[in-house]
Amino acid sequence: MSIQIGIIGGSGLYEMAELVDREERRLETPFGDPSGPYVIGTLRGRRVAFLARHGAGHRLLPSELNFRANLYGFKVLGVEWILSASAVGSLQEAIAPLHIVIPDQFLDRTRGRISTFFGHGLAAHVGFAHPLCPTLSGLALASGRAVGATMHQGGTYVCMEGPQFSTLAESRLYRSWGADIIGMTNLQEAKLAREAEICYATLALVTDYDCWHPSHDSVTVEMIVANLQQNARTAQQIVAEAVSRLPVARTCECGRALATAIITRPEIIPDQVKRDLAPIIGKYVK
Repeated sequence: MSIQIGIIGGSGLYEMAELVDREERRLETPFGDPSGPYVIGTLRGRRVAFLARHGAGHRLLPSELNFRANLYGFKVLGVEWILSASAVGSLQEAIAPLHIVIPDQFLDRTRGRISTFFGHGLAAHVGFAHPLCPTLSGLALASGRAVGATMHQGGTYVCMEGPQFSTLAESRLYRSWGADIIGMTNLQEAKLAREAEICYATLALVTDYDCWHPSHDSVTVEMIVANLQQNARTAQQIVAEAVSRLPVARTCECGRALATAIITRPEIIPDQVKRDLAPIIGKYVK
């Protein structure tokens, strides 16, 4: 049975309790090592690959993540759908802790992170106006509602560098821009998934209000950890429900993102680049 579905677990979501017939698979990639082994197993009758974004024991900072290796590994496994779960802070009063947002836009506040497979003699420019898969996002939203979670459809995710949280001035600025939530990881994953022609959507799990909120000073580490744990339980239910509804027809742009994106003439692309990127560009460049 092929592995079409990938799951990326973020802060608090380090495993999938319902996963059976498990095996660990370690992959080497041209970009180095992924965050850890992919856990292959069966979830609701579907074969899936699960990866803990921050590694075993949450040992990797957001800026230390090897996003290229993580996404390349999913591509090699044959994954066409990736559902990501991530802890975020809320920038809006109506989005309360323990709520879940299915964002549809990003603002990039990271610095110097590598977020493309291309370069080194191969230029490609994928469309990214709509950075998250609408089909998978809609399925995630419906799955959340089906398990009784408080869901928010759409919203802008500010991806910041970290590992420190925002200053008060920054938090107020993001609110003035109309942003909804803030996190540290998902933008690079979404960019690389699009280049790899993988559908990607995010379950943004709200743990707290960002520092703009008047009650922020009353937030404790214990409260955030408790919310992380509750969110992780809810996320597992939503992911399992979503997996049971997959696969569906891929009518979105994700599956053909590279069709008109590669600019470099095939005959001048370095052979090593062709070999390294064969899982991604192989159907377009021989």
